[in-house]
Amino acid sequence: MFKKDLLSIARDAGAAIMDIYQNDDFGVEAKSDDSPLTKADLAAHKVIVNGLNDLEHTYPIISEESCDISWTQRKNWHRYWLVDPLDGTKEFIKRNGEFTVNIALIEHGEPIIGVVYAPAKDDMYYGERDCGAELNGEAISVAQEEPDTLRVVGSRSHPSEETIAWLEQQGKPYELVPMGSSLKICLVAQGEADVYPRLGPTSEWDTGAAHAVLNAAGGIVTEVDGSPLKYNQKESFLNPYFIAKSAG
Repeated sequence: MFKKDLLSIARDAGAAIMDIYQNDDFGVEAKSDDSPLTKADLAAHKVIVNGLNDLEHTYPIISEESCDISWTQRKNWHRYWLVDPLDGTKEFIKRNGEFTVNIALIEHGEPIIGVVYAPAKDDMYYGERDCGAELNGEAISVAQEEPDTLRVVGSRSHPSEETIAWLEQQGKPYELVPMGSSLKICLVAQGEADVYPRLGPTSEWDTGAAHAVLNAAGGIVTEVDGSPLKYNQKESFLNPYFIAKSAG
């Protein structure tokens, strides 16, 4: 429905990010929650918002960089775009390449289309409900067999003691696969990891696009109690703790 346009918008946003990535001055500032903000976040935000507003069918937009939208206004939105122009800003600042452009279409609380583009790697993930998921144009899917040793993807920037405790409760050997940004969920979608337990803070724009990719690849994202992870269901944009895994 939007695939060609979304891939183009994500690639253009990635190009804007990489223009700044090649320079020494990222223009790093601290936001009110002490998380970093760079020129690249703002440049990508502008590209994405302009691109989405130029589409034939337009919907409201929630972006990390323009999220001052009241709950009263947005609680009745049935469809909207959920955007993180630069997910993994800390990874961007570290220059490790593990940062992404995230664009998701949310419908009734569920991510139905997602684009995750890693411009430093030139990897483009796309997932659409009932249409499957792909990486650089090739179909991907979650791991199909229960492993003897769990491949557990985790954050480079946010290690969690709760995560280790959760893993110990699974009663199975595991190996940790470190990764930054929404690429963690994408690794599960492409079968390179089995589970991503996120027992730490995230916001809805951090996960929406990759969540759509994982769903389309045959996986699921649930709260710790097993209920589906939903979007725009409350005043806060903070996600509850969640588990991303294959659906098996």
